[in-house]
Amino acid sequence: MKLKPSSKAWIHEHINDEFVKRAQKEGYRARAAYKLTEIDDKDKLIKPGMTVVDLGATPGSWSQVAVQRLKGQGRIIALDLLEMEPIKGVEFIQGDFREDAILKQLENSLNGKQVDLVIADMAPNITGITIVDQAGAAYLTELALEFSKEWLKPSGNFLVKVFIGEGFEEILQSMRLAFDKVVTRKPKASRGRSNEVYLLGLGRKS
Repeated sequence: MKLKPSSKAWIHEHINDEFVKRAQKEGYRARAAYKLTEIDDKDKLIKPGMTVVDLGATPGSWSQVAVQRLKGQGRIIALDLLEMEPIKGVEFIQGDFREDAILKQLENSLNGKQVDLVIADMAPNITGITIVDQAGAAYLTELALEFSKEWLKPSGNFLVKVFIGEGFEEILQSMRLAFDKVVTRKPKASRGRSNEVYLLGLGRKS
């Protein structure tokens, strides 16, 4: 099958991407590791002893960063619809976060204990239909926010990928109601043309 010019351009950009090269060299599973690294360097979210939930974890680069920064002290529970190669120090649940049974499995794994940090780099399966994709992404964000409001400790933090567009303002307002402070982050590893940004809710309101 002959590649479209747009596909060729993407492959060329990907191969020559500095973050892709760094990830390969430094052993990260995806360039997304550097998004979390930059945000955590700035906001100091991950500290030894914490319990961290990683939603939309596969292939696992955010969990890799979290493991390094917990320094063997703490707990990481990762969840994704897709299979993930095991990472030492990470408990993995495979399933669809939108299904009640999978959400219940995640909640049961917490044994009633609240968490310090929820990180969510989720995206729906892309259809190419903008309004459908934006709605799907917004729904995942809403679910992650609801989970965070229920399971974060008072003063706990929530980092989530969102897309500028339909539903963005509603998500922003919902987060402002749930957290003491909400800030936007656009790390260098986010491609410039992408409409993704990260919203960081600091200090869950009790």
